[in-house]
Amino acid sequence: MKLRSDRVTVGPMNTGVRALWRATGTAPEEFGRPIIGIANSFTEMVPGHVHLQALGRLVAKEIRAAGGVPKEFNTIAVDDGIAMGHEGMMYSLPSREIIADAVEYMANAHAVDALICLSNCDKITPAMLMAANRLNIPTIFVSGGPMESGKFDYRGKTRRIDAIDTIYVAGAPDATQAEIDAVEESACPTCGSCALMGTANSMNCLTEALGLALPGNGTIVATHTDREDLFRKAAHRIVGMAHAYYRDGDDSVLPRAICSREGLENAVRMTMAIGGSTNTILHLLAVAQESGVDFTIDDFDRISRETPCLCKVSPSAHEVFIEDMHRAGGVMAVVSELLKAGLYNRDNPTALGKPVAEYAAEWDITDPANDEARRLFSAGPGGIRSIRAFSQSSRFRELDTDRATGVIRDADHAFTAEGGLAVLRGNLAPDSCVVKSAGVPENLWQFRGTAIVSESMEEALEKIRNGTVQAGHVVVIRHEGPRGGPGMREMLTPTGMLKAVGLGDKAALITDGRFSGATSGLSVGHVSPEAASGGVIGLVEDGDPIEFDIPNRRVHLDVSDEELDRRRAEMNARGDKAWRPVNRVRQVSTSLRIFGLMAASADKGGARDTEKLDRLERAAIKA
Repeated sequence: MKLRSDRVTVGPMNTGVRALWRATGTAPEEFGRPIIGIANSFTEMVPGHVHLQALGRLVAKEIRAAGGVPKEFNTIAVDDGIAMGHEGMMYSLPSREIIADAVEYMANAHAVDALICLSNCDKITPAMLMAANRLNIPTIFVSGGPMESGKFDYRGKTRRIDAIDTIYVAGAPDATQAEIDAVEESACPTCGSCALMGTANSMNCLTEALGLALPGNGTIVATHTDREDLFRKAAHRIVGMAHAYYRDGDDSVLPRAICSREGLENAVRMTMAIGGSTNTILHLLAVAQESGVDFTIDDFDRISRETPCLCKVSPSAHEVFIEDMHRAGGVMAVVSELLKAGLYNRDNPTALGKPVAEYAAEWDITDPANDEARRLFSAGPGGIRSIRAFSQSSRFRELDTDRATGVIRDADHAFTAEGGLAVLRGNLAPDSCVVKSAGVPENLWQFRGTAIVSESMEEALEKIRNGTVQAGHVVVIRHEGPRGGPGMREMLTPTGMLKAVGLGDKAALITDGRFSGATSGLSVGHVSPEAASGGVIGLVEDGDPIEFDIPNRRVHLDVSDEELDRRRAEMNARGDKAWRPVNRVRQVSTSLRIFGLMAASADKGGARDTEKLDRLERAAIKA
């Protein structure tokens, strides 16, 4: 099979094109070798990406040594933590589409043969995963790695902390300035994606679970020297994948072969088993759309009911972080336990050139013969401030192989019999809503409370701060969905404030927006249909009773159908103001308006609605 790049490197008509390639540093003898696009998301604005600039050069050097032609380009990256709590968060989810487009544009415009994706944080990894499936050329991922946890002396006790702890400490009514300063200094000690099971680390674990990244990708801390080996190996492997496909005709290395229905089921089982971020549902649905797989929110519900939660990391577990999951064997350990339980598709192809069951066995730390695996998963945090990759080589003294009470459990000793995410339905969310059940206190698994309604996150925050929200209330935040936001902002700040004021296990929150993976408590998001699309959440009034039943996957607004019909008629009578927030002032740019216009609902992944695009095209033709 010809290289894709032949169209821009071969033949007399490409003389001028080769001259341009030479002007980028391409040597004459390199024409005819596979061109490997290095999609680097380096930026100085995001701690998960601040160290990636030099790593792009490292990868390029190794690709050239392996016989490929490296060509690096960059994408944008939004830091969800910095964008959190203000209107900047409207840009986070839409950035996923822009990043996916950027990778597509660069890869197709220059006819690259394969991709290596250097990603890390919340929307960047899923965006590149979407682009990889859209392009369907050989692709491998290497993440920048997780941040180390911090240490904080708080009221007589030394605690291990992560970024989310800043909200709990600073938001406490009796917080002192000294405590606020200290937690700010301690919470984020190194480069890397935040130390908890947020969206970034969830997605980096999922690329590893899919077999699109090397073992250790999701859990080796960003500062460790062992992570350098991942970048070098991935650079050599992507050249091998290009040869396997173009020279040998092996299409099992392509993203759509790996992200098949069976592969996506593996990814969903992994997110259920590790209590991953609710955002993984949005992202995997969007990936399924790009890969052409018929995969729906109902598949998440089915898999959740079948899959035990085998690992809990902050915020679902107190003072347990990604580095602890790594010491217990990381993603490979969870894969091994799911395989033993008969809950993983063992024959799915991977970028490593072998089925998932084969390489998972090689990296199982419970096998004493796996010396290389035991060394890899001993890589630990250095405990010093650093924004430099590979700056320390500390190792854990011993591994966590306790599958009964350790950080990673076997199926017989699972934290819960069902997955760490749950899909709920009811009259308030007929098309679904989601909750990170792994982070919900057991006393809130079944809960009935009365609604306190807000038309925006800011309004809800004020009601939490001023005491309007009390124990037994359900905070309802609407008009924050993909269309109504627009942009579907994360509601981490109000959920964090509920905990800070002592209501984390006494109140609930439901929204058509979404949550950070750092969210815990009875926090229900992705309500579909959203308020802006005529969803029942747009009809809720203060004082309405709302019932949650996680075991039975139910959410119910206890208001009669007749009353809801009356409210709907009243809402529709508002004309142009129907299904819009009341008295909300928000600046919405043209780019965000376009995103809102084209976005699918949350239960479809919040990506572009291709059916709507088809309708617009047909309407344009008729006009």
